[in-house]
Amino acid sequence: MNLPMRMKPTLSRRSLLAQTAWRAGPLAVAASAPLSLTSAAPQEPILHHPPRAKRVIFLFMHGGPSHVDTFDFKPELARRDGQKLPFDLPPQISAVPTLMNGPWTFSRHGQSGLWASDLVPNIAKHMDSLCVIRSMHTRGQSHGQAVGMVNTGSDNLLRPSVGAWISLALGNSASSMGMPSHVAISPATAHGGPRNYGAAFLPARHQATVIGQNGRFGDGKIAYLDGADGEQFALVNQLNRVHASRVGGGRDLDGAIEAVELANAMRSRAPDVMRLDDESDATKRQYGIGSKSTDSYGRGCLLARRLAEAGVRFISVSSGQVWDQHGNLKDGHTKNALATDQPIAALITDLKQRGLWDDTLLLWGGEFGRTPVVQGKNGRDHNPQGFTMLLGGGAVRGGTAYGETDEFGYHAVADRVHMHDLHATMLHILGIDHKRLTYRYAGRDFRLTDVHGQVVKPILA
Repeated sequence: MNLPMRMKPTLSRRSLLAQTAWRAGPLAVAASAPLSLTSAAPQEPILHHPPRAKRVIFLFMHGGPSHVDTFDFKPELARRDGQKLPFDLPPQISAVPTLMNGPWTFSRHGQSGLWASDLVPNIAKHMDSLCVIRSMHTRGQSHGQAVGMVNTGSDNLLRPSVGAWISLALGNSASSMGMPSHVAISPATAHGGPRNYGAAFLPARHQATVIGQNGRFGDGKIAYLDGADGEQFALVNQLNRVHASRVGGGRDLDGAIEAVELANAMRSRAPDVMRLDDESDATKRQYGIGSKSTDSYGRGCLLARRLAEAGVRFISVSSGQVWDQHGNLKDGHTKNALATDQPIAALITDLKQRGLWDDTLLLWGGEFGRTPVVQGKNGRDHNPQGFTMLLGGGAVRGGTAYGETDEFGYHAVADRVHMHDLHATMLHILGIDHKRLTYRYAGRDFRLTDVHGQVVKPILA
């Protein structure tokens, strides 16, 4: 969300309004109205059936973590390490067809006995609370295509993000007034950048409020919110309304007015929600805050919990494009897991302790997985043909695995789940029928899943 920049002090708001009225003529009569803003009223959610969750936290592992080195154990890959892949490579793969077993050891965890490697020891402690979908597949051999698919449901067209669709359907409740319904923490500027958390043709208020960028939490502040006062927001909104009265309004102007109203409301509440210093030292240590490797993602995960408590509907926490190991797999994945594993496990524990787990949908994963064959000397190429995503929260069956890849982890072969199916399931968990959540634009009804998608009911609790 782009908030208004600070006005120059040399012009008063009254003088600006007077100038605006003189230029606009009779249609500027609204400029003389009282300069006040009210935050948007609570929205009645668009629900098609009873919801199983109220919010989504998406832990986006940008770049594509290797499923065969994390949660999809393939004994045959270990046994045939160094041998030739017994089938042809998919098109556009630059790897050689030589199988490569990873350097990490798999073991079973919890009462469920689900597999996880020692690359992610802290998440592994929560396997009884997680559902592992091992049969994901998507469109897009390149990052740009696949990142678009996971975040917007389209690999090549400008479409509203998942968070924007959820914001459209659920909006703000009475308990979340003064907060946006959609927040993106540390999103990437590459591979689509703002389109991955934008609203496209939906009203502008549904795009994400952004904190940090490229996997870096930064100062944890919302740009332009500090230092602004109510009169500045009132002036900007008044000018918008004058302009709307002159040109007849419209989707873009209405969206700008609503965005400014939300920004004004955020001035009073958002700073308190985002103040991580209010947390105890023990909580900060639990998330890895203060440790060099985990500080940034730990802050993102802790803020995600605070935003969830404040009623935000969709929260994404991006790792930055760090999981893209075409070479040096061991060092790269080790560094990335070290940065994210502890904070994610802490978030799971914290959500449970605070009573948020049962009505939260937690999602972990990247835009695709990695190949079981070697690229270069010791890397893995992109693999959209088969990969893994984790789901957690009270809405899903914890301690279960769904679907399978082939014996090497290359192709999803059983109970295949397309990205459209994942989105349909996500909306279903929130009480939304993905076929009925539509928005008319340019003469047709659009939806997140286009004309695709099936709810994966076996994973539901």
